Amino acid sequence: MKSNTSIQVFCEINPSEDIEKVKTVIFNLFPELKIKIKGNAISGNSNDLELLSKVLASIKNRKIKNVFLRILNLNIRDNSTWFYLNKQAAFVNVVALCNEADESALGPVKVVLESNDIEETIETIISY
Repeated sequence: MKSNTSIQVFCEINPSEDIEKVKTVIFNLFPELKIKIKGNAISGNSNDLELLSKVLASIKNRKIKNVFLRILNLNIRDNSTWFYLNKQAAFVNVVALCNEADESALGPVKVVLESNDIEETIETIISY
């Protein structure tokens, strides 16, 4: 792959949530992510597509690649795309895509992919 890709992960921490449980959500999805906690949010960045390996393996195993591809293509803006993951499902170690933020009652985990060739990046991760 010739494109340079940046992966950004964002998750809000609601006042009713235990910060340790929200950290569990993130690490269940992205075990290697180095996180930052600032105010009421957790975030992390990486340039390594391997960060997505657990999410992509689950998408492949659940046979929802076409849904994932549709979401990625619908959300392309300039050199980026994004997708949501359900926070409650991730807490119990399940990868569940969301079409809209409100599909996850406590808010979703948002993953943003930025690349100098976003179409190539999408093709690479879909063929994972």
